[in-house]
Amino acid sequence: MAEPVGRARRTLSRAPLALVVVVGLPLLVLLGAGPTPPALDAARLSTTAGAPGGHEVLALGDSVPSGYACDCAPFPVTYGARLGARTGGQVTVDNEAVDGSDTADLIDELGTLALQEAVRRSDIVLLTIGANDFGDHLDDVVDGACTAGEGDCVADELAALGQNLDTVLDTIRSLRAGRPTTVLVTGYWNVFEDGEVGLDAYGADGLDNARTLTRRANAVISAAVTAAGAQYVDLFGPFQDAGRDITSLIADDGDHPDAAGHDVIAGALLAAGTPRLG
Repeated sequence: MAEPVGRARRTLSRAPLALVVVVGLPLLVLLGAGPTPPALDAARLSTTAGAPGGHEVLALGDSVPSGYACDCAPFPVTYGARLGARTGGQVTVDNEAVDGSDTADLIDELGTLALQEAVRRSDIVLLTIGANDFGDHLDDVVDGACTAGEGDCVADELAALGQNLDTVLDTIRSLRAGRPTTVLVTGYWNVFEDGEVGLDAYGADGLDNARTLTRRANAVISAAVTAAGAQYVDLFGPFQDAGRDITSLIADDGDHPDAAGHDVIAGALLAAGTPRLG
């Protein structure tokens, strides 16, 4: 699907970018084409060792947690800062979300040694993934051709979404090897564009159809997450039913969160607490 309609799969290559936020210590932003130097990685890990309430947060998923289209701190960073303020402990955030990723991509990413090590050292995992699984059906969805029942053009994608999430969550559980772990998985406010941009692009009926698919996708995500013993975090309500225009929560592309939207997501994640993976 061509840009910029919906959460199209982008052709950005994966250049390692680690955001390390240590509450109470200077902000470190590591940019580069190679792996994190061992000495610096060890220093990062030592910031939480033995710290009361300390946490290592890992963000996985697509362009929503990566902060695409928002010249602001993405929600994983805000969440980490607020968690540190609440607990009084030191919190680090490693944002490994990749623009354009779908659930199959994330499974592949979890097969890499670098990401496996990131999961092993992180006691809190934030995950937002799945919107890009439906990109090929944008036109059919907004035109009303993808309703539940016979001939449902997204039935296969919904089934694959659930199966792939099962694999992702099983992999995280395996890599954590029984250590205390919190896995917080969000849904979406819309898997395609919304607000004024979505209304202009799809019309009122098309926008409603996109939201209907979003509810169906969120139901699949929630079921997979609950079955895995992780924690589902709803974003449809905070964005769609918050008593304010959703346009104020999304960037100019109509697709990704703006600073206010990232703030809402961080708040929803913080409100979920840090339940252990069941």
